[in-house]
Parts: sequence; structure tokens; C-alpha cells
Amino acid sequence: MKRKLTWKRPLFWLILPIFIIMVFLGFPMPVPPPPETKAGQAQSAPGAAKKPFRL
Repeated sequence: MKRKLTWKRPLFWLILPIFIIMVFLGFPMPVPPPPETKAGQAQSAPGAAKKPFRL
């Protein structure tokens, strides 16, 4: 007796372990957060105005 293979049966057996893992870990699966982006060059604050030099 030959069974006619379709794409559905192998796909089910490939995805089944993923679903079982997701049942125990939760959905969506926990993944670490993306790494922080590096800050750009710091902007300097404008300095205080200089007083004129008096003699």
C-alpha cells in the first residue's frame, strides 16, 4: 500500500517540534533584546560669553 506524499505531511512534522517548544517557553519565543546603538558624538553646550578685557 503506497501513500501519496504531499507537502502537508512533512511540513507538519518539521513544524511540530517548534510548536511544542513554544508551548513550554511561551509565545513569542524569548529572544535577547537587540544590542544598544552607539551614541553619536556628544554635543557641547555653548560657553558663557566672555567679558571684555579692561585695562
